[in-house]
Amino acid sequence: MPQSHRAFALLLALACIAGPASAWAQSNSKGAVVYRWVDEHGVVHYGDSVPAKYAREKRELLNSQGVVIGHVDAEKTPAQRAAAARARAKRLAQKQRDYFLLSTYASVKDIKSLRDERLSQLQAQQTAAQQYVQSLQSRLVSLESRARQYQPYSSLPGAQRMPDELAQELVQTSSEVRLQDQAIQARTEQEAQVRSQFQSDIERFEQLKAAPP
Repeated sequence: MPQSHRAFALLLALACIAGPASAWAQSNSKGAVVYRWVDEHGVVHYGDSVPAKYAREKRELLNSQGVVIGHVDAEKTPAQRAAAARARAKRLAQKQRDYFLLSTYASVKDIKSLRDERLSQLQAQQTAAQQYVQSLQSRLVSLESRARQYQPYSSLPGAQRMPDELAQELVQTSSEVRLQDQAIQARTEQEAQVRSQFQSDIERFEQLKAAPP
């Protein structure tokens, strides 16, 4: 490359480098703290105040020597603020849970002991509920057998209308069977949740105990 071309390229490079610096120097001629921000085109700007258009964007604070001494984060959107709030709540809940685990249990054996006690209680309730449903179903079979003697279930001529008491008892017993079946299903799901929660507690407790003080 000819000497004149190399000199021109060097001058051009120096001008590009000095551009932002000279802009900062002009904005900081009085030695005050200035802001530095980037517009939507990627151009760096300096000034003792930020235009309203960029007031919500990220910006940095520079001292009289051009050293960054602070920054202002971009204003978060409602969705970002909500996500940050959820993250803070999650961290707080985890911290409280960790404190509970360490202050309540001395070993994994203690956690398993309480788990087995809770599961035993649920299983006892489940057994009692299943026995109750069996008795209800037997009662319902008997009621249905009686109901077949009356209209509208009987096809015999001259069959009488079903007594109101029998009809009401049929409805109530059928409803109770459905409710108890739902309760048994809910208790089954609760048992699975208890197992899952205690397993999670065991794993977290082991992590906390293995961590350095």
